[in-house]
Amino acid sequence: MKYITRLTVVISLIAIITSCKKSLLEIDSQGAYSYETYFNNSDALNQATVATYATLLHNGLWAREYYFIFDLTGYEAKRTNNMQGDLAQLAMYTFGTNQPQIGDLWKGLYRMIFRANIVIDRANAWSPTNADDQNKVNQYVAEAKFLRAYSYFNIVSLWGDAPLITDYESMVANNYPERSPAANIWTAVETDLKDAQNDLPVVYSTADLGRATKGAATALLGKVYLYQKKWGEARTELLKLTQSPYTYKLDPSYDHLFSSNNQVSPENIFQVMNGPWTDWGIGNQYYVFGGQETWGGKATHSDRAQEYGFRDWNNVYITNAAVKAFTYPNPAGAGNYIDPRAKSTFYGNAASGGATVYCELCPGGSKPYPFNADDQQGDYKWKKYQYYNEVDTYGGPASSINAQVIRYADVLLMLAETYIQESNTGSEPLGYINDVRARVGATLYSSLGDQASAMNILKRERQLELCGEQSRYFDLIRWGIAKEIINVERGAEPGDGTQPFQDKHLLFPIPDVEKNYNPAVAAGVRNDWN
Repeated sequence: MKYITRLTVVISLIAIITSCKKSLLEIDSQGAYSYETYFNNSDALNQATVATYATLLHNGLWAREYYFIFDLTGYEAKRTNNMQGDLAQLAMYTFGTNQPQIGDLWKGLYRMIFRANIVIDRANAWSPTNADDQNKVNQYVAEAKFLRAYSYFNIVSLWGDAPLITDYESMVANNYPERSPAANIWTAVETDLKDAQNDLPVVYSTADLGRATKGAATALLGKVYLYQKKWGEARTELLKLTQSPYTYKLDPSYDHLFSSNNQVSPENIFQVMNGPWTDWGIGNQYYVFGGQETWGGKATHSDRAQEYGFRDWNNVYITNAAVKAFTYPNPAGAGNYIDPRAKSTFYGNAASGGATVYCELCPGGSKPYPFNADDQQGDYKWKKYQYYNEVDTYGGPASSINAQVIRYADVLLMLAETYIQESNTGSEPLGYINDVRARVGATLYSSLGDQASAMNILKRERQLELCGEQSRYFDLIRWGIAKEIINVERGAEPGDGTQPFQDKHLLFPIPDVEKNYNPAVAAGVRNDWN
């Protein structure tokens, strides 16, 4: 589904809801739309649902900030000299409570919750007279609950205790909600996802690609259980995705998943849709710098390719630590082994396993990647989510490549983990890990060894398979090894040598934007952090 901005009425209504109370001297226009009367048909509720998806591309989320926040804090990316200011704070772990991207992430997630609550509230207020409308309303509510659960999953994972607002009236009553315990938020997320499973379809028509499916709710619920160390419950949910009615399977081409034609793949479970923009125009390509829903209409692309691109804005390297992870002891015997996913993940030199050519589909033919062996920080640049195979340079921040949120390989690796965490290192987890490796032609494991060995293999598989997909930061935090790993990796990194991760970084700081607005939240913040 394309997150378009033709929903002017819906967005305007949402803005009105958050404005000051109406003066007693104002007179209602009898022909004007109102919150009470507009959402009384399936088309209007559909627009409100689409507007909820649209927040995925707002400030703080997937159009720009999300990949910077988690690639930098998870230390898969590091800044070049081109990156300055607030983004550099993320890269250097010098961010504080006023960090703009983290503040935007908080606001974006709560904006999604606010819009989801509107869908649910208006659906409950409307009683459709026919079964088709009722089925549509049930679906829209289920989508809203999925998106609300996704938002709170991020919030509780990153901030722990936080305001838990699950109804529209509470959001507009101008009260100041206190932070709810993290345990209550996890429970609310589970409830929303179980509800969503009941009314979401297994598949959609092509016109509605990108909307949350029953499989997306099931995958996210399995992930929610996994993060809470509920191994059995996680396995129960994730196993559903390997069976009928689901038809998920690994894409035969790993590269296809991060290409400009990745709209349709048997591996897609939930994506943030960025295109193809060539079908309908891109609006203002710079909308991600603050113009969501106001600049140039249909703007849904990502800036990642331009911002990361070595032939374009060149803001980041892939870290040497991430590059080195692709070389490890050979599963088949003595010596080291270079994982074949290296050439799909980064540009580098032959010794690293990275891609050494680009522009393969350009009219003039392929070109050698200009690896600079004298670069003191290493000269490894991102290939994943880039499309330099098609063009020599982008000319603007308008990538149509969809962002993977949950895909089937992630599900298989989570499944493997549920067994290993319960000391089962046998055929089940071995099979799931080898399935993921076989897709890229990697050497298979004959055994995972004991639990410690199996967990090390699983951790590496997640690091390599999901590199640059904003997963590693969350994994390091939930495994309880973020401080150790990030400080070791940064301490050994050329051009870095710091150990900046402190105990406080296990949670993000409560943003000033929230503390300044909500005294109930501000009163509970400890040490001016969280």
